[in-house]
Amino acid sequence: MDHPLIDLITQRIREAEAAGEFDNLPGAGKPLPPEDDPQNALINRLIRENGAVPEFVSLGRELKRLRAELAETGDRTKRHEIMKDMSMMEARIDIARKAWRR
Repeated sequence: MDHPLIDLITQRIREAEAAGEFDNLPGAGKPLPPEDDPQNALINRLIRENGAVPEFVSLGRELKRLRAELAETGDRTKRHEIMKDMSMMEARIDIARKAWRR
């Protein structure tokens, strides 16, 4: 089954082509750059261009912040809580890395 808006989308594309909106686009006439993962090329490019990072990277940044916080505190109770959070964060990073590899 087609998308319910396929006819409208096709019409808009044809109108844009007729108006020359696709003329002189950056990279026109040049070959596409080689891609390590052609099946996911579009999503990978969007992720790169928008500064998104895999979950394990953002979790790693949070772990680094927790380590800095641990180094700065002398309160034993607070240190215990931070170390517990760090342990959970390390487990989440491991899970996220395994999910990323699939």
